[in-house]
Amino acid sequence: MTLVSDNVAARESESCEGTCAHTNCLFEQPWWLDAVAPSQWREIMVEKGGEVFARMTYFSRKKFGLTLSTNPPLTPTLGPWLRPTEGKYATRLAMQHELLGELIEQLPNFDLFSQNLSGAVSNVLPFHWRGYDHFTRYTYQLADLRDLEQIEHGFSEACRRTIRKAQKQLTVQDNLSIQDFYRIVEKTWLRQGRKPNVGRDLLIRLDEVCRRRGQGRIFHAEDVGGNIHAAVYIVWDERSAYYLLGGADPEFRSSGAHSLLMWCAIQFAAEVTRVFDFEGSMNQQIERFFRSFGPRQATFIGVRRISRRLAALTAVKELGEACAGGRRLRWFF
Repeated sequence: MTLVSDNVAARESESCEGTCAHTNCLFEQPWWLDAVAPSQWREIMVEKGGEVFARMTYFSRKKFGLTLSTNPPLTPTLGPWLRPTEGKYATRLAMQHELLGELIEQLPNFDLFSQNLSGAVSNVLPFHWRGYDHFTRYTYQLADLRDLEQIEHGFSEACRRTIRKAQKQLTVQDNLSIQDFYRIVEKTWLRQGRKPNVGRDLLIRLDEVCRRRGQGRIFHAEDVGGNIHAAVYIVWDERSAYYLLGGADPEFRSSGAHSLLMWCAIQFAAEVTRVFDFEGSMNQQIERFFRSFGPRQATFIGVRRISRRLAALTAVKELGEACAGGRRLRWFF
């Protein structure tokens, strides 16, 4: 039997804390999605014999008459969760195919469906068989935080030098307000000539619930003059901590504050969870920075499908760019 739930129905079966056991990580929790995508997320489930065997959440929005489903802001992956099964490998794989197929069949029709799946999902054949494209993305993880000395040993020499330099002139604190944190992050975006891709109100709302649940913390580095050089935000559950967002004041970019803060965040994470996930970027400079801490590369898969209507609009856009001499035209999503 399959079941489609809206947010209200989903929460009726959960505790007052808004938790759900059928998840791979905190980004699939109802409380997280209520914070980053209020009234814009839904979940679908597969039940057998009254037990949940599969669950998947998705985000939906309208723009210019198109129905779009992507990952919500600050949400790098979104399920699906599949109940672990026993038996021979071929039997387990067949069950995965069946459960994923039932979830996919419940998804509404979107002009664009593009979602990064949990790293726990490596089998995307059911998506492929139903017309979805798939692509690989990368993150970096410190998979065992029990031995911090060994983790520090894995840092690149340049990373260690940068941290030692920063330790001589900066102190790390965890009492920065979310408003001041946003201002630091905003400076980073402005330096890169970009508009902020996370709204202030959204970040304040998310910070409120993370702090209330004891699952979010800001670390910042400042000098003796009280100047804030950089700040990072991490979130966590019992399985993993995640580097969610960070920024630095362009005036103090050479102080090494960001490296120092990442090391402090890793040390803190070792007290509350088992894994530290850098939530890797495909940006080459950011990848180089993460890699300097000696984590292991890990992959996750994205799936994508567009409607015929959007495919036609995309073809028109590409034709327009060709006529404009290759100049990229502004698009609407």
